[in-house]
Amino acid sequence: QVQLVESGGGLVQAGGSLRLSCAASGRTFSSYAVGWFRQARGKERELVAAMSWSATTTNYADSVKGRFTISRDNAKNTVYLQMNNLKPEDTAIYYCAADPTPNPFRLRLTVREYDAWGQGTQVTVSS
Repeated sequence: QVQLVESGGGLVQAGGSLRLSCAASGRTFSSYAVGWFRQARGKERELVAAMSWSATTTNYADSVKGRFTISRDNAKNTVYLQMNNLKPEDTAIYYCAADPTPNPFRLRLTVREYDAWGQGTQVTVSS
């Protein structure tokens, strides 16, 4: 099973940018659908962005469309979340997740569908 470690979180001003990284162990990373989720204080964990392991299919939450971009570098076994024009409502713990699938175009969009999770990284956006 793939193991994931997030990094890149921190404190930024509204309108700023961050790039989160998720490093994966193992040599089967290219066969995993991946996603980023976030959980704000007092709220349930929600999908931010998802990508099929072919990297040709993506899905974004309406709240982040046009601002966030999910990408992956299979040679480095790393998934990224580029976050631009950050808003205070983006403040949350961000988690990366991965799920094995033989379908290179399949997306996983819910928490219960993912097999592996990182430990999370805090993103705080000040007004």
